[in-house]
Amino acid sequence: MRDVLIRSRRGGWFAASALVAGVLLLTSATAYANVPIKGVSRHPYTDANAYHATQVEADTYSHGSTIESIFQSGRFSDGGADNVGWARSGDGGVTWTHGFFPSTTVFATPPGPYKRATDPAITYDAKHSTWVAVILVSLAGSGFTGNAVIVSLSTDDGLTWGTPVVVKNATGFQSFDSTWVNCDDTPTSHFYGSCYSTWDDNGSGNILHVSHSTDGGLTWTEGTIPSNTIVIGAKAEPQRNGNVIIATDDGFTGSIQAFKSTNGGASFTGPFSVATIAKHTPAGGIRSLDVLGADVDAAGKVYDVWYDCSFRAGCTTNDIVMSTSSNGTTWTAPVRIPIDVVTSTVDHFLPGIAVKPGTSGTTAVLALTYYFYPQANCTSSTCQLEYGIIESTDGGTTWGAPTTIAGPITLTWLPNTISGFMVGDYTSSSFAGSGWFTVFANARQGNPATCAVGQPTSCNEFMAVNRAALLETGPARPAGLDRPVAGVTGAVAGGLKSTH
Repeated sequence: MRDVLIRSRRGGWFAASALVAGVLLLTSATAYANVPIKGVSRHPYTDANAYHATQVEADTYSHGSTIESIFQSGRFSDGGADNVGWARSGDGGVTWTHGFFPSTTVFATPPGPYKRATDPAITYDAKHSTWVAVILVSLAGSGFTGNAVIVSLSTDDGLTWGTPVVVKNATGFQSFDSTWVNCDDTPTSHFYGSCYSTWDDNGSGNILHVSHSTDGGLTWTEGTIPSNTIVIGAKAEPQRNGNVIIATDDGFTGSIQAFKSTNGGASFTGPFSVATIAKHTPAGGIRSLDVLGADVDAAGKVYDVWYDCSFRAGCTTNDIVMSTSSNGTTWTAPVRIPIDVVTSTVDHFLPGIAVKPGTSGTTAVLALTYYFYPQANCTSSTCQLEYGIIESTDGGTTWGAPTTIAGPITLTWLPNTISGFMVGDYTSSSFAGSGWFTVFANARQGNPATCAVGQPTSCNEFMAVNRAALLETGPARPAGLDRPVAGVTGAVAGGLKSTH
């Protein structure tokens, strides 16, 4: 696929290693930055019941010069996708290959037993030199029932993937949801080489589940969780001392919580309160579940991010906010990340946080990705969806100038699920080579212009990546200067949530 040149509409720029010309002087007026992007995967299957030519919800992870991304391909309106795809760079983001996981769904090569797949995430197990991809799968041909959590493993640096291993099969009224995976890659940790798969059981009221593996993902053992846990979007973050912190929303996305294990995932304590969420519902009918993003630095500090309107008068737009903890039980008050001023019309949502490997504390290098509307007050036909990134080089004390990577995207170009127009429930970036790379859902207008099931040329949503590494060069903007607006209350959380 050919490269596309996108201009930033934001006040600042990122320098790309292959990009020198085209960067304008930063002033109080709008500055522009050229960010070349290229497609790395397109949907290959022919399925009359799914949105053809759609790919959504990418997660990425890097180890050394290898970047692996994982995403849904061929989205259904009522949950799940035809299969899960991958895109890989083995040379720090210079070149990319892509493919689709084998033995998963009936659309895979070779075909697997399941009908749909969703909620993909990926990580690397350094002790066992194994890439671990987790996928939620369904046997249902209509709608989505979370019948199993599976992992696909690669021992050749992500070039090929084996037959999936079942982490857990659902039984009875169980319906699993919101899968994630992470591994303890600190050689001095007591639990070096342990991997942790998290999910919730939406069929039983969003109960938290955590399983751990000590043999490179070949076998899994479920840990003990406190009773009456109600969560969604749980993510395990192993600390360098071997403790594991689970960062998660409650099951209604009304608050952020944490759980903690000190015995390699055999048991957990919690929940520990992080913060209450106040959110503005993004306009236009976009699917925008407020599921947190999380990562951990080399010293064990955990970073949680989510979108929140507490700093905006009248809760008319959302910022991305961050809370941190070094022990998982006590957390800092949420701090607004200064992407723009609190009086702006910009609405930010679907954040992802990443820490550059080997950095920590006051020198931790962070990257935050997010989708946004430049004008929050819009409709499905007028909303202009864009994708951005911002970086901190001092652990979040200050942040550089943001940049827009892609957009604008008209919402009707996207698959319309039962939860809204979809790019995904999370975003992600990874550091490799000389800077940051982010694989994300991008879209262009199809023919006809509204993406629809049964019209193969109407959708044109694909996975894209920035062509050259991104490094922040803008002036530092301090975080923590703004205060929450008294009396701000967000949208009512409503019933239990699902990420199917």
